[in-house]
Amino acid sequence: MKKLEEYVTNIPDFPEPGIIFRDITTVLQDADGLHLAIDQIQEKIEAADPDVIVGLESRGFIFGMPVAYNLHKPFVLVRKKGKLPRETVETSYDLEYGSAAIEMHRDSIKPGQTVAIVDDLIATGGTVEAAVHLIEELGGKVVKIAFLMELAGLKGREKLAGYDVESVICYDGK
Repeated sequence: MKKLEEYVTNIPDFPEPGIIFRDITTVLQDADGLHLAIDQIQEKIEAADPDVIVGLESRGFIFGMPVAYNLHKPFVLVRKKGKLPRETVETSYDLEYGSAAIEMHRDSIKPGQTVAIVDDLIATGGTVEAAVHLIEELGGKVVKIAFLMELAGLKGREKLAGYDVESVICYDGK
């Protein structure tokens, strides 16, 4: 079987010159690649034995849901503002050019529950840092944060100092 990195397609100069876009659709489109990705993210989370798996919109849903299913844990959504139908908690965070907001249902995390967060990519770390804030606001304790890929050159991990963060694939650059 190939390494997971071999399923990722590298697209130079997208979305702008000098950037290498790491395309995970080729991981998803290959049964072996998808299986490997989910298994390796799950391996990063299992020992923490969280009460709840949280996935960040939208690719965190793709990888977090099967992990939650396999571990027989509930799955909680973190979504862009305005997408959840019941009472929510929300927080804003900075983007490279502007800001964004995410939210969770107010009843999605119970006080004292342990939580593992799953997402496809950590770049600057702003979105996951905001998700940690929401989880803690609801009384949860983040015991693991797992990513399929990490762009280490963007230093997103620094925003998560003090948390147990792992990525399956780590790229040195941006």
